[in-house]
Amino acid sequence: MDRRSFLRSGSVLTASSLMYGCARRAGVSMDAAAMAPVDLPESACHLPPVKVSEDRVIRSVVGLRPHRASGFRVEREQVGDTTVVHNYGHSGGGISLSWGTSKLAVDMGLPGYTGHVAVLGSGVIGLTTARLAQDAGYAVTIYTKALPPETTSNIAGGQWGPSSVYEDPNKVSETFTDQYIYACKYAYEKYQILTQPKYGVRWMRNYIVRKKPFPEGMMKGPAADAPRISLATDKLMPERKVLSEKENPFRGFHTAQFDGMMIEPPMLLDALTEDFRIAGGRLVVGELKTPAEVQALPEKLVFNCTGLGAKALFGDKELMPARGQLTFLLPQPEVTYTTNYEDTYMFSRRDGILLGGTYEEGNWSLAVDEKTVQEKIAKHKELFAAMKGC
Repeated sequence: MDRRSFLRSGSVLTASSLMYGCARRAGVSMDAAAMAPVDLPESACHLPPVKVSEDRVIRSVVGLRPHRASGFRVEREQVGDTTVVHNYGHSGGGISLSWGTSKLAVDMGLPGYTGHVAVLGSGVIGLTTARLAQDAGYAVTIYTKALPPETTSNIAGGQWGPSSVYEDPNKVSETFTDQYIYACKYAYEKYQILTQPKYGVRWMRNYIVRKKPFPEGMMKGPAADAPRISLATDKLMPERKVLSEKENPFRGFHTAQFDGMMIEPPMLLDALTEDFRIAGGRLVVGELKTPAEVQALPEKLVFNCTGLGAKALFGDKELMPARGQLTFLLPQPEVTYTTNYEDTYMFSRRDGILLGGTYEEGNWSLAVDEKTVQEKIAKHKELFAAMKGC
């Protein structure tokens, strides 16, 4: 199983965990944990279980990811006298890949250009693109239909791990493969240096729980004949191993782990918006509906970061929604790990215990499906009822 398939096995995201000692002290807040030195323990034996019940549900939300079978689009196009650089279509990898594809986009558009710059969209892709353009010395205006927290990026789990970004690693183009590998590495390293607590980035341990044993060699990386896209990104999953029976608190299940980063979207988007404003950025709220309206903007270099909106704005027929639904339980500050179990995942954030695991291509509905809520609750009850010290 290659790395993308491994990530895709959780429907949207893999599970994650963050621990600051095998036996966590009571009363430590999530704020304090976010600022504490990272301590990824050797043992998972004393993980506190999640309290899963219907009366602990505080909200359920739905978001539509912009999915393209061939992968995200970072490409330059001339629209009259305006240069448009597209940067959209990240599906389940928007938060993860944002800095990387934005770097590709600005490197494609900025060299040789003088004047003000426009960015369309204020989700994570638009904000990271705008910040990189500002860092390069350009004055930037963001034109957006909605501001955080009313963006699709706000309705995301936020674990670092590009998921469902493309359909088949054997069918994507060489150009996309090169872009994907570069974007993964750049974003992976960029998030590591966002150490201020305001960005909501933390290292954590990921626990993958299964009823069946893991295939031989699965946690050791892809086979030598795996697609280049899988081989190149495999190194971004450190500390992988299958837990022995003695160190596995999920009784009756098989468990593996690896280390990764958790990025809390509400914190990240607020911080990036603040940084953008401090750097002199301008925000204009309104919807652009045609390429002619884009061409009419005073800025002659435009970065199109409209996500699913690019389907109508620029006629991208390949774009389709990939619906995701999340349910939040009351926060549990003592739970600082995440799990991936069959078609569900859980991780603990400041704003609650997040339960997810839906990925419905072609579904445009933003209505909460109560049946899905109950299914995710039941599956997590099954998992955490089995937890015991080891």
